[in-house]
Amino acid sequence: MIEVLYFAWLRERAGTARERVETKAATVAALVEELRARSEGHALAFSDLRAVRVAVDQKLAAPETPLEGVREVAFFPPMTGG
Repeated sequence: MIEVLYFAWLRERAGTARERVETKAATVAALVEELRARSEGHALAFSDLRAVRVAVDQKLAAPETPLEGVREVAFFPPMTGG
């Protein structure tokens, strides 16, 4: 079971801030594909992956990052400084 967190407009589109997901996905990219299939809102949240960043167990990660042993995956828009 993985805790999936959504921030900013991803949370609005997915319709939730967090959810516990039972997954067989081996990588972040495979998890995204599973999440897209959950609802129209999830599909919309992940419609443009160039605008989505991910952290795995609170460390920035890439789509090919493995999920074995992972407890938390967070999705958020790119951060800007200022």
